[in-house]
Amino acid sequence: MDRYKQLLSNNEEWVTHKLDLDVNFFKDQAAGQKPPFLWIGCADSRVPPDEITGTHSGDMFVHRNIANMVSHSDLNLMSVLEYGVLHLNVDHIIVCGHTNCGGVKAALGHTKLGIIDKWIRGIKDVYHDHRTELDGITDEKTQWDKLVELNVREQVMNLAKTSFVQKRWAEGKFPVLHGWVYHLEEGKLEAVTKMTKGDEIDPIYQYDFGS
Repeated sequence: MDRYKQLLSNNEEWVTHKLDLDVNFFKDQAAGQKPPFLWIGCADSRVPPDEITGTHSGDMFVHRNIANMVSHSDLNLMSVLEYGVLHLNVDHIIVCGHTNCGGVKAALGHTKLGIIDKWIRGIKDVYHDHRTELDGITDEKTQWDKLVELNVREQVMNLAKTSFVQKRWAEGKFPVLHGWVYHLEEGKLEAVTKMTKGDEIDPIYQYDFGS
């Protein structure tokens, strides 16, 4: 069987399985969504968010791109963030990077790759900001892993700088921002940073929503 046909066959089996468990499963799904989580992850095929977290349909609003970037010029990401934060009212936003990330590896190098060079420029900026620390790491894999972590931390801070997140913080205590790293070699998630309402942000990035 052609590989794409196998996917369609798998879908038929999945539908049957779901209906065997709950005859109203798809009817309930079609009624709407209220996920507690927004996941911003890497597009890497080895990091499926629902599988590695044990979540189910309806639990997680998902955006994925190369190297899990939170770019304020990315209208796709900003649209997902606005909808997730201000309309779905997610309580937690997770930025998840992973070891052996090709985008981060490319940012460490000097090979001209094409349009992706523009995308990973932000990771090079993270390297620039932490050059002393990273240049002090002599092992290539350890340096790579450290930049993955530092990039996750930077993207979480980028979330905190958005008006969408700050607006909901002004209204209450959510969303909580999380930065995680998925270790491909072990299959384990590591929490590396967390931000909540009241954490320090440079005043130049703060919005005034009044009282």
